[in-house]
Amino acid sequence: MLYFSKINKIYSSFIFLVFLLNATFGCAQKKEIPDDDFNWKPLTVKASAYNSMQGQTVGHPTIAAWGDTLRPGIKAVAISRDLIKLGITKNTPIKIEGFDGIYLVKDKMNARYSKKIDIYMGTERQKAINFGIKTLKIWYGIPVD
Repeated sequence: MLYFSKINKIYSSFIFLVFLLNATFGCAQKKEIPDDDFNWKPLTVKASAYNSMQGQTVGHPTIAAWGDTLRPGIKAVAISRDLIKLGITKNTPIKIEGFDGIYLVKDKMNARYSKKIDIYMGTERQKAINFGIKTLKIWYGIPVD
């Protein structure tokens, strides 16, 4: 009986730790971004999907080009480098046609791409493959002065 009591305490401690870590780090992007704080500019782009998995990136698969850590569940996109000239840079909010919520720019793509975004899909490789490549409309937020 004492054995099960110890296991129950360890299990309860583990659940509490997971809850605490999620509350501390898992909610980093859940803040709402007010629409009124931005002028939303439309743009038509090619869109594909990517994962934080070895073989889909150069270097560590969970570290993005600007140093952000990618983890399943965050709404992030990578952009082609030509979009930086439009003012789309790190943490620029993006609305994507057909997707709920607001995504943040967290990564840059290889210089060979232009007018393209890559939507982060965690470690769900098949979901990214099924998405394929599409032409979509996005709206990127430029802060209101």
